[in-house]
Amino acid sequence: MSWLAVPDFADALGVTASDVRDMIRTGGVVAVRRGENNAWYLPADFIEESDGRARVLPTLPGTLTLLRDMAFSDGEIVAWLTAFNEELGASPLAALREGRRAPVRRAAQTLL
Repeated sequence: MSWLAVPDFADALGVTASDVRDMIRTGGVVAVRRGENNAWYLPADFIEESDGRARVLPTLPGTLTLLRDMAFSDGEIVAWLTAFNEELGASPLAALREGRRAPVRRAAQTLL
């Protein structure tokens, strides 16, 4: 899996790093601290191309809200989204990228 630091994530979306920090703060995306500098990083797969423009996966914020409501920490959310899920036959993040929002959210609800 590829990771992007906040400035790189911002560049990929065509927004400012401040905009990405606002997305993190408001729950639209989730970031974890990684690397020697303990900087914020986000999975590159949070971004998709649509109509020639980069955007955050539209189904990601709602899925993040569901996982937060289940008391997952940001680190646990990223770990769950990126780990292979037997029920989905892929990682939840890969399933979201394939447009399988409902199965991903059902799989999340089975964690309760």
